[in-house]
Amino acid sequence: MVQIDSLLHAGYHNPTTRPWQVERTLTKGSLMYPIFITDEADAKIAIPSMPNQFRLGVNRIEEVIGPLVAKGLKSVMLFGVPSDSVKDAFGTAADDPSGPVVLAIKELKRLYPALLVSCDVCLCEYTSHGHCGHLNPDNTINNTASVKRLAEVAVNYAKAGADNVAPSDMMDGRIRAIKQGLHDAGLSHRVSLMAYSAKFASALYGPFRDAACSGAQFGDRSAYQLPPGARGLGRRAIQRDVNEGADMIMVKPAMFYLDIIRDAKELAPDHPIAAYQVSGEYAMIHHSANAGVFDFKTAVLESMTSLQRAGCNLIVTYFTPELLDWLEQ
Repeated sequence: MVQIDSLLHAGYHNPTTRPWQVERTLTKGSLMYPIFITDEADAKIAIPSMPNQFRLGVNRIEEVIGPLVAKGLKSVMLFGVPSDSVKDAFGTAADDPSGPVVLAIKELKRLYPALLVSCDVCLCEYTSHGHCGHLNPDNTINNTASVKRLAEVAVNYAKAGADNVAPSDMMDGRIRAIKQGLHDAGLSHRVSLMAYSAKFASALYGPFRDAACSGAQFGDRSAYQLPPGARGLGRRAIQRDVNEGADMIMVKPAMFYLDIIRDAKELAPDHPIAAYQVSGEYAMIHHSANAGVFDFKTAVLESMTSLQRAGCNLIVTYFTPELLDWLEQ
């Protein structure tokens, strides 16, 4: 029987992921663009808290993504934004074949076969309570049930054509379960697994929760996302996810956690390291530049330099469209 921790092919099967394995300077290939997909097929809805970002319906994908692919966009990450009417306590709609993410995967792969399509794997956008997994009767997280469901969703995204799955829920043990699910489905050779390993309970997610309509209806996510000062927990989570079979390691947020990115690079020197420059970081740079605090382009490029200096091979950023214009290759 194949051991899960011996499965390496997925991390370099796709031509877009191969450069992520290499120490490099900032190029277009080291950027991943997060996009929000709504179940309103013809929608293009501006997100007030995130300048120049939209919720897109599947019929608007070509209009927005096509010009970016022409400029050199190599990868995207999909977040589903369903209507409230389909949400329930269990996140049933997360992998609905007619839901926004599955339809967007298929449309993107039809339009741009070489584009790497990554999917955020979480339940918070699809649960009526807004938490990232299933709940016990006392409203605490049911980790076992959550992991089972998350693995199902990840495998179904892979079956739909996703090249990469990226679980952001922070449940214990979900990396091993997803990796095993991909292996059992005959997909572990081509679908890579990017672990949100060190995801902290940060104030910087506010605009994202507005964009994804995914705020918790009660309590918060501090019981499963890491405390901001918990460097040791971050290190333990990184090591755990490496041992469970992650192909890539992510730290989130980015700029407030450069020490954790460096820890990730040292703890997992043979893995690509990703950082998610989250919505609050994006909004801060935009608003500060608009207020004349600094030059917009200079600040964005410096933020990229800081992340690569800390150890990133891949940066998930909403600044990708601007960077595609500024970078030569």
